Amino acid sequence: MYSTPKVVLVTGGSSGIGKAICERLARNGHRVFGTSRQPAEQPSNYSLVALDVTDESSVQQAVGEVLKLAGRIDVLVNNAGVGIQGALEDLGPEQAHAVFDADVVGPHRVCRAVLPGMRAQGSGTIINITSLAANFGLPYRGLYSAAKAALERYTEALSMEVTPFGIQVCSLQPGEYRTNIGSNRIKPSLVGDAYRKGYERAMEILSSSLHYSHDPDEVAVLVEKIMATRRPKSVYRAAHGMQSVAVVMKKLLPGRWFEKLVLREYK
Repeated sequence: MYSTPKVVLVTGGSSGIGKAICERLARNGHRVFGTSRQPAEQPSNYSLVALDVTDESSVQQAVGEVLKLAGRIDVLVNNAGVGIQGALEDLGPEQAHAVFDADVVGPHRVCRAVLPGMRAQGSGTIINITSLAANFGLPYRGLYSAAKAALERYTEALSMEVTPFGIQVCSLQPGEYRTNIGSNRIKPSLVGDAYRKGYERAMEILSSSLHYSHDPDEVAVLVEKIMATRRPKSVYRAAHGMQSVAVVMKKLLPGRWFEKLVLREYK
């Protein structure tokens, strides 16, 4: 599939989708560097480096370490991020800042760190992992949807800016996959009575969808496909069933009709 192995940097590479990507690419001969805020132990077939996407000095140090060890970065997979759940009125500005810092500004920090090297070598691929939620303003996941939608628009603009340098940029929108994103999901400090019923229903829906979610290696397979594609599409999706159908419905139906369909699930 590849003429030569690639040097790949995957943020959030110690668990979930990021770990699946690291493991698959390493098995297939690539030199892979995953990142974690606090690496506990080194995997057998790829390296973990310390990186906190919300800390500029941490990002610069980690990218510098990879460049020192490997000499180049061919592929960046921006996967690290946090989830957030709650009614918008119940979530404070500090929580909004936290999710946008991790899910939008964080990938921006890493892109800025790797782009000089990619421009110098005249090639590179950047894959920003967003979410299927970027296509909808989901109730009780509004800030998460907004952050992922912002990363989509960022990716679109970056692609046009760096194409002249031989750098390919695209987004990958996963649906629900078996990950531990729930363990670091930001939640309101207090759920107001006005929103309690809807919030609890939203948590039920999310728990159910995660229970029936799929193997994150499916996303890793798609990342590998993107890497092997000479001219990747601007957006890729990895989703099943109604999750993928919902994207089409959002495009075809009048806005209020789509909202009514979504709200039925929260009654």
